[in-house]
Amino acid sequence: MLAPLRVPMFRRLAIGRVTTYAGNAVAPVALAFAVLDLTGSVVALGLVVGARSIANVLLLLMGGVLADRLPRGVILQGASLAAAVSQAATALSVLLGFASIPLLVVLSVVNGAVSAVSFPAAAALTPQTVPAPLLLQANAVVRMGINAALITGASFGGMLAALAGPGWAMAVTAVVFLVASFCYARVRAPEIAASEPTRPIADLRAGWAEFTARTWVWSIVLAFMVVNAAVTGGLQVLGPSIADATFGRLAWGFILGAQTVGALLGAIIASRWQPRRALLFGTALIAVESVPVLVLAHAPEVLLMLAAMFVGGIAIEQFGIAWDVSLQENIPPDRLARVYSYDAVGSFIALPLGEIAVGPLSLHFGTAATLTALSALTFLAILAASLTPSVRSLTRKQTPAPA
Repeated sequence: MLAPLRVPMFRRLAIGRVTTYAGNAVAPVALAFAVLDLTGSVVALGLVVGARSIANVLLLLMGGVLADRLPRGVILQGASLAAAVSQAATALSVLLGFASIPLLVVLSVVNGAVSAVSFPAAAALTPQTVPAPLLLQANAVVRMGINAALITGASFGGMLAALAGPGWAMAVTAVVFLVASFCYARVRAPEIAASEPTRPIADLRAGWAEFTARTWVWSIVLAFMVVNAAVTGGLQVLGPSIADATFGRLAWGFILGAQTVGALLGAIIASRWQPRRALLFGTALIAVESVPVLVLAHAPEVLLMLAAMFVGGIAIEQFGIAWDVSLQENIPPDRLARVYSYDAVGSFIALPLGEIAVGPLSLHFGTAATLTALSALTFLAILAASLTPSVRSLTRKQTPAPA
């Protein structure tokens, strides 16, 4: 499972990606406490956080274009360096007392832009750094590291902000991004030759043509727009209110953590074994995501929710790794980052739609009925994707290397 880490180029990329995600896990926690200390307003906090999300969505497609045209290691190095500078500026503004909401909004926009540039480049760079037979294990190792970084980063961010203050937590984040930039600077993967002239609009069209040319790609992204909106709206918006009325906030924290623990185990399983039709297998397993939403609606018991979320985490990683490997094996290298960016835009657009719509729906139809409908939507979307002929027929091109 850890064989890809013996390849120096991949090892540097993996450490850089995990370090980046650790920084991205600490930063929102520190920023939230900084805004609340400054204003005490959740409206102001929403404005600052929303500015990052908007910049991220708007610039993702251009990030894909850049990652298909420029050396991806250089893009990641520059993006991490820019993130370090913006976090350092945010830390200074908080520590020296000149922070303001407009300034924090501007710095959040910078961070959103940096994330938009770095995500497609990082995802598309993996197959350039390992031999093809190690591609499955390489994606599994990266996803395990990212999940661990998200768990420890968020916890560390909360503790650091509480003990030392949000400003110092942001200063530590700046150092973390500097470390990531150093790792990326040592990733010197072969450049990808462009198959057509470089023109931004033409590049976007070419990426869209690649994205829509394969039914299995756009049908799964479309299905996951429904799944992401339904599951996020159900668990992230209605879940906390149900937790307050039943088993409490502490138990809810453990329930959310159970999914990440399941994801860690899922990545280990996927690195050791995936069927020949891995994409179909992983997609079908995502139907499990409908279960915790349904349990939350009709039987909000701690043990049931822990089990449902744990199994859901395992399923998510089976799909996630199969999806990454399928894209990396079938999309031309010089267009891979753009396909990743179109995929990410579809996913990110769906999240706020679900979060915004679920509240009014629950007030009109009732919480239980809304959650039941969201569970059914999740199941039906995955069923439709699983029945798509091109999803059912897609097979692995490479045989994984022996363990």
